[in-house]
Amino acid sequence: MGKKLNNSGLIGLGMVAGVALSLQFSALAQKPAPPALPLAELRQLADVFGLIKTDYVEQVEDKKLLTDAIAGMVASLDPHSAYLDQKAYAELREGSQGKFVGLGIEIGPGEDGYIKIVAPLEDSPAWRAGIKPGDVISRLDNTALKGMALDDSVKLMRGEPHSKVALTVLRKGEEEPLVFNITREEIIQKSVKGKLIEPGYAWLRIAQFQEPTVDDMAAKIAELYRQDPQIKGLVLDLRNDPGGVLQGAIGVAAAFLPRDEAIVSTNGQLPEQKTVYYGRPEYYQLHAESDALAKLPEAIKRVPMVVLVNTGSASASEIVAGALQDYQRATIMGTQTFGKGSVQTIRQLTADTAVKLTTARYYTPKGRSIQAKGITPDLVVDEYADGDGINALRTREADLAKHLSNDREQEASKTKRDELEEQLRIIALEKQRKPLEYGSSDDFQLAQALNRLKGKPVQLAKPDTTVVQASLGK
Repeated sequence: MGKKLNNSGLIGLGMVAGVALSLQFSALAQKPAPPALPLAELRQLADVFGLIKTDYVEQVEDKKLLTDAIAGMVASLDPHSAYLDQKAYAELREGSQGKFVGLGIEIGPGEDGYIKIVAPLEDSPAWRAGIKPGDVISRLDNTALKGMALDDSVKLMRGEPHSKVALTVLRKGEEEPLVFNITREEIIQKSVKGKLIEPGYAWLRIAQFQEPTVDDMAAKIAELYRQDPQIKGLVLDLRNDPGGVLQGAIGVAAAFLPRDEAIVSTNGQLPEQKTVYYGRPEYYQLHAESDALAKLPEAIKRVPMVVLVNTGSASASEIVAGALQDYQRATIMGTQTFGKGSVQTIRQLTADTAVKLTTARYYTPKGRSIQAKGITPDLVVDEYADGDGINALRTREADLAKHLSNDREQEASKTKRDELEEQLRIIALEKQRKPLEYGSSDDFQLAQALNRLKGKPVQLAKPDTTVVQASLGK
């Protein structure tokens, strides 16, 4: 198609406190004229505005009323659409560079109006303080967060470097709330890491898709091949990767697929949202520099691969997993992914405000819609040998109120809520575990991925307790 990708991208799972992503930017003034406005409803809105101005207990500024009306209108659409005020808009544009000042936690909507911690970012202040996935934030300093919009709670978590904040957390299994005093700092999130697990076998982890991800991945792959030119198997780790810029997903998938293959397609109301994106430089390069993938070892296109995913793998990470699965390029291993398969576009309203609006669904090369369904692994493997741990209780896209439906397939059934006794068993077991470090010798799923690459038995998830003999052939 030869169409140049214009700063478009996908927002990931939930919101990251201090992380924002590069999306598609366009001015509202450039949009076609809307159809005739519903005058009766607008008169009703004007009547309510007037009532508040005359009858409310105290004076309210016009700007606040109108801004809140816009924010409420957009937020009512789906969990990922939002109005961006001056601060939120600036932070969103900056965050795609992988630098931000904050606590370093990824958050999402929890039950009963609370804010739930999806995961602390690795080596962040929250991670070092002991914040865990599944924790629920009840207060930030003296402010209760119950019922607060995600965007508003993110604003409270932001601040100046070295400023302190007290985070009150509710944790399953703990009778009393936990209070964490955390110092905000500038966090430079490294989106790519990797190492040789043993001679001939490499591990490559992408924590989030950012603007530098394709370049960083190419550099890391080149480094791994310098260390061992005879790599026999590669594990691509996308667990708890909430997504990020679309170019990053296209570039990562393109690195392992034949040139010019279709990676992902989108479909929405607008003509520009009816697009197929291919593994070509014009679709994954953000800058005019040379193609980062051009100098990769040719062997990277053929090396046997396993892709690790879990409930925290969302958006751009699902694009990569879906493409590699459709082309049978890699074995997808782990648990069902989050199911966030929608495109968010930034429509600028003023010089410093914008609307983040869901404008399309995205599809795998074979036309599968991931929205509210996710990627089903080829081999379902729990996080631990004795079960999937807290992942079994995590929220997925299909659990979110007002989520966008899947337009091509039946949605995955909502997250199974085990009986209280089973929940308590999982929580008690989790309290006894030390935090899992991906890529370590204690990483059970990684060990199973290596078994798969070596043709050894793989322990599948319970209740499927049988051990199967793996074959690298498809």
